[in-house]
Amino acid sequence: QNVADPSPALDGVVIRVEATGICRSDWHGWMGHDSDIHLPHVPGHELAGLIEAIGSEVKRWQVGDRVTVPFAVGCGYCPECLAGNQHICDNYFQPGFTAWGSFAEYVAIPHADVNLVELPEELDFVTAASLGCRFITSFRAVVVQGRTQPGNWVVVHGCGGVGLSAVMIARAIGARVIGIDIKPAALTLAKSVGATHVLNSRAVPNVVEAIQELTGGGAHVSIDALGSRETCRNSVLCLRKRGRHVQVGLMVADYKDALIPMNLVIAKELELLGSHGMQAHQFPGMLDMILSGRLQPKRLIGGTVSLEESLIALTSMTDFALTGVTVIDRF
Repeated sequence: QNVADPSPALDGVVIRVEATGICRSDWHGWMGHDSDIHLPHVPGHELAGLIEAIGSEVKRWQVGDRVTVPFAVGCGYCPECLAGNQHICDNYFQPGFTAWGSFAEYVAIPHADVNLVELPEELDFVTAASLGCRFITSFRAVVVQGRTQPGNWVVVHGCGGVGLSAVMIARAIGARVIGIDIKPAALTLAKSVGATHVLNSRAVPNVVEAIQELTGGGAHVSIDALGSRETCRNSVLCLRKRGRHVQVGLMVADYKDALIPMNLVIAKELELLGSHGMQAHQFPGMLDMILSGRLQPKRLIGGTVSLEESLIALTSMTDFALTGVTVIDRF
């Protein structure tokens, strides 16, 4: 449908969307797993584009600037934002969830001075859009929450967009990485972007035992990049003593509660951590790694589609039909 173009808030901007990713979080929203969504609605939260209009209170940005934005937008003045944790803002804003998103020609983003990220000219819009949720969440999960060090064993459960990003990032740091999935194509891609080993969880008798054997005692860091009772539990069980489990895949609907072996958490002094996006002020370190070639998120893009074709791509996620990241670049 054609709808009215958005207007910027006093401290916000309107972005002309040049590219926007199709994320499993969008699928969760379509399935009704998010209480923030009220119909009629426009999804989309992984975006990159050009500033089309600015509010009168915006100081750092001008019309025409190339920008992206983390999917979790901070207000800038709550206690979490003042502590630098804009991604878990007490007054959070999420395009595509709390308001209309980027599956459209234009999207309005508030609190621009706090949240927008300038895009270097060398970074194309499709690649930039692929960063806005899955890649930044994986970067924070591996680097900040997981505290991954060179030589660590990192296990990634689920090699979709989030998981493949985590594999690439962990490998760039110098970790040894095991990628786990049920799709041969996803495992092949995981191997190509840095996985030391890959495991098809349907082809091995016991995933946890296989991991412990490959790693000589368990993972230092394990990431549930899918979000299911099985992957969450396996992620905790496969850790060595003092290992760190990072939950990235959403736990919602009928699998929001996972059975966690707290006896092992105590006995092994394990850490259970969440990772939900990344603040705008932490983008520079990641962008530097991309521009230097240490990270190559473009390799994770499985294809581009038009806005109309996105309907098929979104609904296909029910069957995990897509490999890599799919981006809308034609409106």
